[in-house]
Order: sequence, then structure tokens, then C-alpha cells
Amino acid sequence: MSTLHKIDSTFDIALASQLDAAINNKTKPLGSLGQLETLAKQLGLIQRTTQPAIREPAIIVFAADHGVTEENISAYPQSVTWQMVENFLGQGAAINVFARQNGCALQVVDAGVNHDFGPRDGLIDRKVASGTRNFAKQAAMSATECAQAMEHGRTLVAALDGNVIGFGEMGIGNTTAGAALMHKLSGIPLTDCVGAGTGLAPDGVRHKRQVIEQAVRYHAGVREPLDVLATFGGFEIAMMVGAMLGAAERRMAILIDGFIVTSALLVAARLQPALLDYCVFAHCSNESGHQRMLAHLGAKPLLQLDLRLGEGTGAALALPLLQAASNFLCQMATFESAQVSEKTE
Repeated sequence: MSTLHKIDSTFDIALASQLDAAINNKTKPLGSLGQLETLAKQLGLIQRTTQPAIREPAIIVFAADHGVTEENISAYPQSVTWQMVENFLGQGAAINVFARQNGCALQVVDAGVNHDFGPRDGLIDRKVASGTRNFAKQAAMSATECAQAMEHGRTLVAALDGNVIGFGEMGIGNTTAGAALMHKLSGIPLTDCVGAGTGLAPDGVRHKRQVIEQAVRYHAGVREPLDVLATFGGFEIAMMVGAMLGAAERRMAILIDGFIVTSALLVAARLQPALLDYCVFAHCSNESGHQRMLAHLGAKPLLQLDLRLGEGTGAALALPLLQAASNFLCQMATFESAQVSEKTE
């Protein structure tokens, strides 16, 4: 990526005061809408208004394969990646159902799947290569490939008209990449980063952890965020990093999904810390490590549904809560307009 544009914090003390006053003057006990009040204020600060609106929300699902699957770290074969892309295109996956239910546009991107789809309606071809290399033996991608993937993500977001964006992913082996990124960027012990992914048995989880441990030792000198991303990440993860940065530059609200999407955020937030002002954390995944990842970021998720599917499903399910936060701020009566008596003290 040629340049990293500075992302501005959303902090505005005057607007924050106006939003607090508007929220507190609604016909309800102070603070009684809980996290929705925090969310309404965040949306107002992102959009620089006391009347935030949710406009043309979209979710982009990035798919890519990972060379580290050679190390037998997944319960499923690599071919499931392209088969699930076909399922997305056929409108048969959970993310298709939830996005459609919530009036959310859905884009599917081939970021680097080890399969030749050919020209397909509904599939955006941004394939950097047919999967990354095996990071147990070499860097997953070159600096040039990583930069190209990030730029693709930024460009895809720049083409959207809406003001809310969520991200999803599909890639057999990507919880291994995500755990490596989490460990390297957060310093959290690897044991607390590695989980079952698509359903590994305990022996499989131990093997997965050992593969990552050996890879971390092999790449011991890699420390800078972009170098960590290129060494351990995936093309779908790198595209999400670029897309998140691009979304914040455009002052979009960014719906953060589960473990893999949050691992991309760890990279992006190290590059541009103010990015976190734009992030709405949809849910806490049931994938081991996600709760610790969220705690590291100081994030409070909206939902706890024991999801561990990926695809952006948590982001799609949280979307109605963004709509509710916007709607109560814009549509609820004030004590004065409804002629309701306020608390007496």
C-alpha cells in the first residue's frame, strides 16, 4: 500500500455534549436504553450529527485459501473454501439469509481462493494468488502481495454508497492465521489464542498450536504490523485490513464480526489507532480467544449468541440494533414534546 492516510478520531466535545443532551431528553429514565444509548452517540459522532441515519448497509465477504493447511490444522479440506463460495453465490449460506432478512447488500469477493471460478455473476474477482504460502515454512505472502490485497479492500469500500459496512470471511485455515496474528500483535499467550476453528478435536487443537508455535519461532524477527500481516495472514485478512482503513477514512460505521475479522482489526488498529472510534463490535464469538481479543481492544460486543460461523453472520444479526439506536434518537419524543413530567429531585 503506497500511503496510509491518517484517520481522524471522531471525538468532538461539543457534539458529544449535544448528543448526550438529546439522548437524555427522550421519554425514558436516564440510561435505560443501555448500550443502545452508547451506540446512538457513537453513530452521531461518526456521522457528525445529532440525527444519525443508517443508509444502504453492506457486508463484504472475502474468501481465500491458506497454505498452512498443508500442516493438517483444519477439520475440513481446503476445497470447502471454494465450495462455500459457490454456496454464497447460490444464496444458500447463513450470511445470505441474514443479509436478505435485514435489507443488507452482500458482496462476495475472491481474494485468493485456490480454484478457478471463471467469470461469475455475483463474484468479484480480486484474486491476488491461488492461496497464500505455508507460513510454517515461509512468509504467507510478499510485501507486494499484502499491499495489493489491502489496496483491493480499500477500493471495494470506496465504491459503496452507504454509511455502514460489515465484513465476513471464508477460508479454511484462517483461524490458524488469525490466532498467529492475535498472539504476535497482542502478546496474549498462544494457548489462549488457539481454538477449535471449524471443529477440531482436542488433539487437533494441540497440533494446531504446535504448528503456530514453531512458525512463530521460525519468524521470530517479524514485529511490525504489516510484516506480521504478510508473514502470518491471508489475502482475505489483508483485504479486510485495507477495507477497514478505507471505511474509516470515509467515516463509515464498521461492524466487526468474529474472530477472523477482529484479527484483521488488530492489524488495522495498530496502523491507525483512531480506527477503533468507527468500530461497532457485533458479537463475542464462541471461538476460543475472541473474548480475550475483544478485552485487549477494550471492546463491548452487542450480542452474545455463541456463534462461531464467520461469514459476517454476527455483523448481519447486529444490524437491526444500529437501526434501533438511530431510530430512537431521531424518532422518540422528548419529555417536552410528549408533555411527560421529568424525574423530580
